[in-house]
Amino acid sequence: MDSQEKALEMGIHDEVNKVEESVGPAEEPIQPTETPKAESDEEAGSTPEEPNYKRHYETKKDVLERVKEIAHSNEAPQKDEVDYLKTTFYKLHIAEREAMMKDFIDGGGDPEEYHIMPDEDEEAFKAEMGIIKEKRAKILKEQEEEKEANYNKKVDIIEKIKAMVTSPEEANKSYQEFKTLQAQWKEIKNIPPAKANELWRTYQLYVEQFYDMLKLNSEAREYDFKKNQETKIHLCEAAEKLAEEEDVLSAFHQLQKLHQEYRETGPVAKELREEIWARFKAASTVINKRHQQYFEQQRAKEEDNLARKTALCEKVEAIAAEENKGISDWNKHSKDIIAIQAEWKTIGFAPQKMNVKIFERFRAACDDFFGRKTEFFQKQREMFAENIEKKRALIEKAQALKDSTDWKATANKIIALQKEWKSIGAVPKKTGDHLWAEFIGACNQFFDARNAAGSSQRNEQRDNLEKKKAVIEKLKAITAEAEGNVQETVHKLVEEYNAIGHVPYKEKDKVYEEFHAEMERLRKELNISMAQRRLNNFKSKLKNMAEQGDAAIDNERARLVRQYETIKSEVQTYENNLGFLNASSKKGNSLIEEMNRKVQKLKDDMNLVLEKIKAIDSQNQ
Repeated sequence: MDSQEKALEMGIHDEVNKVEESVGPAEEPIQPTETPKAESDEEAGSTPEEPNYKRHYETKKDVLERVKEIAHSNEAPQKDEVDYLKTTFYKLHIAEREAMMKDFIDGGGDPEEYHIMPDEDEEAFKAEMGIIKEKRAKILKEQEEEKEANYNKKVDIIEKIKAMVTSPEEANKSYQEFKTLQAQWKEIKNIPPAKANELWRTYQLYVEQFYDMLKLNSEAREYDFKKNQETKIHLCEAAEKLAEEEDVLSAFHQLQKLHQEYRETGPVAKELREEIWARFKAASTVINKRHQQYFEQQRAKEEDNLARKTALCEKVEAIAAEENKGISDWNKHSKDIIAIQAEWKTIGFAPQKMNVKIFERFRAACDDFFGRKTEFFQKQREMFAENIEKKRALIEKAQALKDSTDWKATANKIIALQKEWKSIGAVPKKTGDHLWAEFIGACNQFFDARNAAGSSQRNEQRDNLEKKKAVIEKLKAITAEAEGNVQETVHKLVEEYNAIGHVPYKEKDKVYEEFHAEMERLRKELNISMAQRRLNNFKSKLKNMAEQGDAAIDNERARLVRQYETIKSEVQTYENNLGFLNASSKKGNSLIEEMNRKVQKLKDDMNLVLEKIKAIDSQNQ
């Protein structure tokens, strides 16, 4: 092999090396003095790009139809397309599931009662993907067997050429057979990548030796040189024209085919070899640089997408690991994860080797959380259903007693039913209100009838009415500025009022409202007076605290904020309990009255604490 031919061989090798570096490391390291490695169709197709299979799918069924087509046809499944179909299917699957939940909520449904149903499309998709997996394994095995057979065919061609280069006479005689063998070589495609370098070097060596033996047939040699020169100049022109191609990836792949054809084309006259190669190499360098820049940008973007998606996976996994103490926790964490899922959709693809893996990690974390949420709410529904049945049983018992005239015995039974009602756990609010209305309606019907039937007690009730009015008049005479222990006086009058028996049925609401109004007035006046005194004392104390430094005031403010939140929580608890007792019950119910008083007292305390905080803030300013 002369120096120019060696330079040609090394030049091709350098150019192919640049191509291989732009798409990833070669299967086997290539030393600088080696002949370039022949690139198989499979290797050429491994470069990431935006291929035809990445079309837009509107629905999961569209994706499923394509998966079925691949699974049940003679088409060879491509890994990139299979991964793309899998990613697309689950993006549509999650979007569909979120839309169904949104429609359920927008239609007035309770988020707590929403249940994710099994999806037939997903089960069918998994089954078809299993078929594709088996099909791909079989095809890959057949491809490896085909590569090995192709390798043996090329070895046989080399052996035949080797037998032709024993003498010039043998070379001249075998010229046509040699051309046939060259054509056969070009037709044979994929071989094992690990054997490609050595095979190409051996083939090139014996081809060049054959041409060296053709000295006695210079006319045939010159004819070959001329045809090869025309072919290589055409390849140079085609490579130069690729610089105008807007699609960088398409230009790069076209260049690979040109390189393959250049390597398969025989030598030209020695004086032209370096010139033609330099032209082809210069055109290749332009395409390779554009290709390398494109993929550097793509890799950087995909790595950034991977980092962002990894961060979202960690967020979902952290939320899924948190303890959910009740319905509010589950709903809060659900909103957080749905927001993260929406953000996930805005991020593009990660690197190909990680894209499916990172999606599966994200999906697994989401499925874990929503699966446990479904289980929790299923148990809640079962508990609610059990409590509803218990309350309906009590309603039936109350309705069976409402028309009884055995006043004393029946009253005791109904009171026992009311106590049992309170011991039953919670049910959904709307259902609970409806059940309570039925229950208390039956109870009230009995007690109203009993009261109406007590005509013998009317005189006593009228006396009781006068007594209660007298107590109300005494309450009206009391003011916050009155001498003595006002609170004790009021307390005694309240005890006196409560000790008085029933009043006429038609008058009970009126007298109660009058009594309640007077108590409300006194409560406000006494609380305002007392609260003002407490606030004034606190402001005086605040001046002393200011002398101790800012830390003392800050600590006091923090303590007051905690006290405020504690009281606020307690108020919410009482108000929730009042809602369960009955929103429409009679105000004569002593339990509800007591709870209402407690709630109001807590609200007054909460307002006082808030005024203290404002006093601190005012002083700090």
